[in-house]
Parts: sequence; structure tokens; C-alpha cells
Amino acid sequence: MTDRRAQLAENLVRVEERISAACAAAGRKRDEVTLIVVAKTYPASDVRLLAELGVRHVAENRDQEAAPKAAECSDLPLNWHFVGQLQTNKVRSVVSYADLVQSVDRPKLVTALSGAAMRAGREIGCLVQVALDAEPGETGGRGGAAPDAVPELAAAIAGAEGLRLGGVMTVAPLAGPYAGRQRAAFERLMEISASLRAEHPAGNMVSAGMSSDLEDAVAAGATHVRVGTAVLGVRPMLR
Repeated sequence: MTDRRAQLAENLVRVEERISAACAAAGRKRDEVTLIVVAKTYPASDVRLLAELGVRHVAENRDQEAAPKAAECSDLPLNWHFVGQLQTNKVRSVVSYADLVQSVDRPKLVTALSGAAMRAGREIGCLVQVALDAEPGETGGRGGAAPDAVPELAAAIAGAEGLRLGGVMTVAPLAGPYAGRQRAAFERLMEISASLRAEHPAGNMVSAGMSSDLEDAVAAGATHVRVGTAVLGVRPMLR
């Protein structure tokens, strides 16, 4: 076993222990929470090792890095999640490899994703990214739509050809009333999810929590956690 493979295996065990403990504390079954490993800035060789170690969901946030990495790993049984802010001129590329786009935050992006998915003959899962630091009609500091925009965006995705409404996603905000209150932020996301599911029962995915706050996300009810640093290590450079 190579040193890197051993390191990743050890890190995955630790993360698994954290998720399992958080599920137990919340009275949830372990299989209710899916781990997504965020591989941004790390090479395709690491993704291959992760796949060997049983990881099935990986995420990227920049198309210029993700597209060649996904192509290099196209033989692996992986689900690719795009989690970064997405410009419409990158949509065609992202649709070529992403199984799910977690960062849908405006109607124009829904239209672009639908057109690209139809041309590619694919169905792309979409999450509405919710910005809990955004005022009505505004965008959050880390991307995402204000909570009041969620019903319209969800309806647009649900009605768009080539797209499938998966649910909601958020990043714990650095500003606003939820800054430093990750548990409260994720509980608010669960309320938004409940409202969405009342209209779209299949949109039951809730993506929240990262390396530093996955326990809060699991306690609130998240179905997916996005973990990078705790699995792959501190990134050599943040971009």
C-alpha cells in the first residue's frame, strides 16, 4: 500500500467514525447520510485511490480543473457533483461529466443547464443553492439564491427538460444572522427543504456540512455532507 493510499484510507476511517457518531447522536441510521469527497486542487491519482477505497461520490468546484480530471477518471464508478458557482458559458462542459449540479441559483442557469442536458442526451440532477446570508432578490456572498427565491427555482428545475430536481444545498454563511451558527443555519435549510418537498416530494436531498461542521449538518438532518480537507488534507493552495 502506497503512503498516499494509506493516508487516505486512514482519513476516510476517521471521517466515517465522525459521521457514524453524529448519526448515532441524532438517532439516525448511518445509511441516511452520504459522503461526498471534495477533490478540488487534488490530482486524478487521488480520485483513483479514493475509488479503490470505496468512495462513490466526488465533487469539484471549477470546471477548468474538473473537466480533465473527470475525463481521466471516466472509467471509474463515480458520481460527479459540481458544487461551485457556475457561469453559463461553462454549462456545456459541466453537463458532459457532472451527474449533479449543486449550485443552481438563478433561472438563467436553469435554462442553460436544460438546453445543454438535452443536447447531450443526459438527465442532470440539480440542487437549489440557498444563501442564508442573502436578502430577498439578492445573491449570497458564497453564491446561492435568497430563501424567498427557492420555490420559483425549484419549479423551474422540475419543469425543465433534461433536469431532475434533487433538493437543496447550502454553505454555512460567513456573514448575516447565521454567521458562526452552523447548526442554526442547517436547521433553517431543513425548514426550506420541508417546504420544497411539500410541492416536490422527490426533491429530498439536503446537502450541507463540510469538514469542520459535518456533525452540525447531520444533527440537523442533512442527507449529504461534502468533505474535502478531512479526507485529502490541507490544500497546498486555495484558489
